[in-house]
Amino acid sequence: MYNDVISYNIKDFSSISLDYSWSFSDKTIKDTAYITHNYYTYPAKFIPQLVSRLINTYTKGKELVVDPFMGSGTTIIESIVNKRYACGVDINEIAYLISKVKTTPLDIELLKKEYLILEEKFTNYSVLVEKDILVKAKNIVPENDRIDYWFKPKQKEELSLIFYSIFEIENIDIRDFYLAAFAQILKTASIWLQKSIKPTRDMKKKEQDCYNLFLCQAKRMIKRHEVYNTMLDKDFISDINKYRKIKCGDSRFLPLKDEEADFIVTSPPYVTSYEYADLHQLPSLWFGYLDTLPEFREKFIGSSYKNRDDIDNIDLKSNIIIETINKFSNNNKKKIREIKNYYADMLESFIEMKRVLKSGGKAAIVIGNTQFKNVDILNAEIFCEQMLNIGFKVFDIIHREIPSKMLPSTRDSSTGRFAKTSSMDKLVYPTEYILIMEKV
Repeated sequence: MYNDVISYNIKDFSSISLDYSWSFSDKTIKDTAYITHNYYTYPAKFIPQLVSRLINTYTKGKELVVDPFMGSGTTIIESIVNKRYACGVDINEIAYLISKVKTTPLDIELLKKEYLILEEKFTNYSVLVEKDILVKAKNIVPENDRIDYWFKPKQKEELSLIFYSIFEIENIDIRDFYLAAFAQILKTASIWLQKSIKPTRDMKKKEQDCYNLFLCQAKRMIKRHEVYNTMLDKDFISDINKYRKIKCGDSRFLPLKDEEADFIVTSPPYVTSYEYADLHQLPSLWFGYLDTLPEFREKFIGSSYKNRDDIDNIDLKSNIIIETINKFSNNNKKKIREIKNYYADMLESFIEMKRVLKSGGKAAIVIGNTQFKNVDILNAEIFCEQMLNIGFKVFDIIHREIPSKMLPSTRDSSTGRFAKTSSMDKLVYPTEYILIMEKV
């Protein structure tokens, strides 16, 4: 046993009373999607009000806030809006793109000018497409059978022309803005079952006008970006990269010096993180980030597609992990390997968080517990145990209710798989914990 853990009685956090002030149940979708937060539908992102409260509770102006699992950039946006330096990393190229777009101050007049140019092009395309333009458009689309798997010919042609037109924009920041708009419409433009989070095809799905979808999305984003600009300090607008450092990279290798960070706030992926990878496959296909799904999934935290030769020899710094694994039968070797991979990756991420945090600096880890085949997966307790055993101490543990998250809310207990609400018998992630851990 790890003796320094026992005194914290971390075997079960469920007895910790819910703090309803952290639920933000009074906030509407409009409230949580303010300014640039709603540009892209991202799974399981935490709400900006939660992040803002953490930042204002644990940091002062122009201190450095870090998110090692940046996702769509919620922490980065809230740090900048609250006049903090921000650093974020995410292994997913789509996450990096969306975070960059959502946090970059842009020339609104230039955005509007490019919008009118695109609108005029699409009007002409819908009437008559010159053959040479269509050939050029098709040539920039990656050759991948899964694009044809998800998109009907008419939609693929329209999207190809939109994609081609975006790449004609010279200003890179403006181009990326419109690429983010393009990424957001892909699910609606595809035959992906619209109300499904899991990748399911709907062969009878109504074909959409992709030009109109794109222009409507871009127009909404321009309005919100204009508001975002007004909320930024003038110093941040004039030199955003002085205050914001973001990177497409691994959470275990942060682009920071030792003891440089004042505060970490993050919501890591869950054990079944490859499901997140599946949700990003449409823009990843179009942008050329995805060759095959297994290869794409492999880079995500804890993927069962990852082969770590050393996994059975790693000290995961948690007795709860060992107890959890022992509850699975030997015929669940894939799930056992996945769990080991996940917590090994997370342990290495926690070690990196400790490296970059100043002495006495705090890390806020937002995570919930779940269940797989009737085995409780106590993520919060395990994370706490791991962090205690590498040099953190508990500062506070907040138990909060989750009004909603962009994740399936129920699970089939016999298979452990997410399923439709009507067929589920297990509630997933109804509450979660905020671990406030202090570097000793």
